[in-house]
Amino acid sequence: MQLSGKVFVVTGAGSGMGRELTLQLVARGAKVAAVDLNEDALSETKELAGENVEIFVLNVTDQLAVGKLPGQIIETFGAVDALINNAGIIQPFIKISELTREQAEKVMDVNFWGAFSLIKALMPELAKRPEAHITNISSMGAYAPVPGQSIYGASKAAVKLMSEGLRSELMDTNIDVMVVFPGSVATNITTNSGLETPAGSDETQAKFKPMPAADAAKEMVEGIENGKARITVGKDATFMDRYSRLNPVKAANTIYKQMKSLLN
Repeated sequence: MQLSGKVFVVTGAGSGMGRELTLQLVARGAKVAAVDLNEDALSETKELAGENVEIFVLNVTDQLAVGKLPGQIIETFGAVDALINNAGIIQPFIKISELTREQAEKVMDVNFWGAFSLIKALMPELAKRPEAHITNISSMGAYAPVPGQSIYGASKAAVKLMSEGLRSELMDTNIDVMVVFPGSVATNITTNSGLETPAGSDETQAKFKPMPAADAAKEMVEGIENGKARITVGKDATFMDRYSRLNPVKAANTIYKQMKSLLN
């Protein structure tokens, strides 16, 4: 996809990968409707990105607000060419046996239903464009189970299958679909999820060497430009993708050994 002149909707644009995606899209000549729940964070993104960004304060789980978003963006930019579903949260770092249904539903509401609602709301506008695109951010956790993040992984696995099915449904249309599987990326998703950093996580992250958010965003933007249907982001995501295909049980055991210190 040619990015220059295109109008992108980026959710979770207030920080982390969403902010970096916004900055890199603008650097390539695109315009961005930056969406996030945090107005102050969005304002910081706009200040960094400049005049080709407009901010839209939105909770992606609010279906009424999501339904109004396309009209607001059309009024501002005149069109919508692409959507990047980046907004996401993790669960408390606990086992399923300790997780409440309310906690699990919150993760699914943001990660899966939020993405679904944005797709449904913007699809009619995307269908009008000569060239359009949808990127959904899944996770390495969609294919490599992380103990203590099982429902987060389930939500991202749902995003994976939805994206792959959506791509097949839209194969003969003007809308391309890409699904992204990031590994460990240096973002503030824990804070944005309203959680405390679990004890021992610094040591674990040191082992994983999180990828800078700017580098991750660069790979995603290049994937969009090159018409990729699926990309893994980070050496850990690429390795575990292959390992999980070759021997899913051993791959799961490997992750457990690395992460078990974070569980109670």
